[in-house]
Amino acid sequence: MTNRQHKSLHGQTLALAGLYQAAHLVQQTARGRMRDALAIETSLGSIFITVPDDVEAVYNGHAGLATGLAIMTEQLGNAGSRRDLELTSYVITLMHLERKLSAQPALLDRIAHAIDALRDADGRAPALSTELTGALAAIYTDTISTLTPRIMVKGEPVILDSPDNRDMVRALLLAGIRAAVLWRQCGGGRIRLVLGRKALLQHARTLATTA
Repeated sequence: MTNRQHKSLHGQTLALAGLYQAAHLVQQTARGRMRDALAIETSLGSIFITVPDDVEAVYNGHAGLATGLAIMTEQLGNAGSRRDLELTSYVITLMHLERKLSAQPALLDRIAHAIDALRDADGRAPALSTELTGALAAIYTDTISTLTPRIMVKGEPVILDSPDNRDMVRALLLAGIRAAVLWRQCGGGRIRLVLGRKALLQHARTLATTA
């Protein structure tokens, strides 16, 4: 991506929507709620787009970020007491973990090699399957979960006891880390989230009408 694309409001908004989407899908999975299939496919697929021309290329436009854009506008537009504090905690912790990860090149290389090993013969992301989510979950467990603070996902114990659900949660957390990487690359950070909140909210609302 060019420096201009890195710093654009559009790129920042898509990256932050991707982060909110991954966190929201984690919540839904942990509670056994219905999830949007396109949202899952888009979030997990973003993990494999490691050398994009721009942020839109990571998410194949923004139609697959409809869930994230809706959640983002809801959260940024609400007063403190109406915000989902659990969701906010996931988003903030993912940002924090990504900053720690960025300082560990050896761990970044391990993640990159592990992702490359999952690509199909043409170098593309493989089709979504329980095997793929299991493999992505293993990457998360072997790398991100070694950092602190660890994300403690809340949900229904009987649901989280299912290996498939645990794998999906971890794979989605890896997608959240991918979005956090993009957010930082686009010039995102705590100051931007506070001072640029209104602009991010307005652009997310605009994108949500066409997602």
